Amino acid sequence: MSETAYSPVSHHLTDIESAREEGRRKMDWALQHMPILNALREEFETAQPLAGETIAMAMHVEAKTANLVELLADGGAEVAITGCNPLSTHDDVSAALDAHESITSYAVRGVDDEAYYDAMHACLAHEPTITVDDGMDMVKLVHEEYPGLIDSVVGGAEETTTGVDRLRAMDADGELKYPVFAVNDTPMKRLFDNVHGTGESSLATIAMTTNLSWAGKNVVVGGYGQCGKGVAKKASGQNANVVVCEVDPRKALEAHMEGYEVLPMVEAAKKGDVFITTTGNRDVITREHFEEMQDGVLLANAGHFDVEVNLDDLADLAVDRYEVRDGVEGYEMEDGRVLNVIAEGRLVNLAAPLALGHPVEVMDQSFGVQAVVVRELAENGESYEPGVHDVPDDLDREVAEIKLAAEGVEHDTLTDEQREYMNSWEHGT
Repeated sequence: MSETAYSPVSHHLTDIESAREEGRRKMDWALQHMPILNALREEFETAQPLAGETIAMAMHVEAKTANLVELLADGGAEVAITGCNPLSTHDDVSAALDAHESITSYAVRGVDDEAYYDAMHACLAHEPTITVDDGMDMVKLVHEEYPGLIDSVVGGAEETTTGVDRLRAMDADGELKYPVFAVNDTPMKRLFDNVHGTGESSLATIAMTTNLSWAGKNVVVGGYGQCGKGVAKKASGQNANVVVCEVDPRKALEAHMEGYEVLPMVEAAKKGDVFITTTGNRDVITREHFEEMQDGVLLANAGHFDVEVNLDDLADLAVDRYEVRDGVEGYEMEDGRVLNVIAEGRLVNLAAPLALGHPVEVMDQSFGVQAVVVRELAENGESYEPGVHDVPDDLDREVAEIKLAAEGVEHDTLTDEQREYMNSWEHGT
């Protein structure tokens, strides 16, 4: 692997052996509950489908992700990884990964913006043939500052809604120069990770960080996409009163017909106890909303970047700021109200001090899709044109079949006659 100016995580920690031991313990626990990655590991170790590939990754470096990273390395790849959020890295897990002979981890928790991008540059110095992203920062950097790599990159994979949205905008402008699979959009990711993963982990993290109950609270959910649906469903299941704010009329109608109250954010601001943004867009909650909020509200973001709750506006309004408890910052208004921001407005289920991310079983499915997509790029990458691509349905189904087998769940299959009927236009009344 190439030498780079930015040092791997091992150079940033004082007790590296203890960190590696604890990181490995976390990874081993997670792997016990990841039957898809375990099944793929057997295949990858034997077949070595990634031999000769170099993979650059920008991901949330914690135990579940680490098991995907090791799977890719054990499948024959050289891997360089860094974080995709300064507050989501677990240093001990990063250290455990860096001990693997085929993995270099540059992920360090709590770095500033300069170090965040220095680590990403370090990954790209390894001259990857495949990129794996969570938010699209790596793809963007390749295109803007490493155009010489584009011809040797066979393709990439993107994990998140935000990243896929950015990639589609890039593709529409004719600027995306290699194929990238929209892992986020495939059913095994969208129907489980986005709904159950985001909903469960966001609410659990907020509850652990604040030690407060959901029962009877007015929970305002910004956005009713797959992630918003999950947050709303899980909050309702914990006896909260859910209010949904949406800009899309169809999604607003869907929320209304699911039984939720639908309001503009400026009206929801007057009654909410907890606000959770899930849109992937900026300025979901701004000055006009802060001015209407009650004393003691909680503000959290479950979207990818820290732009959904406008903290510049909040800081302008505040006469004082202070740490209320670990992971919660209070902004005191001129009239004495205190608005509480969790995890600095960053992705709450990964950036809060107690955050552990999505449940293990959910991420096993998403990372299973990531793994088979990387395998597809290594084996057939040349058959895909530059641009955003849907994950081939047979790969998504492969991951589902592995999961069902692990759960001991049997299901029906189509007969030849049924398959012919479904594929024919000639059958009528």
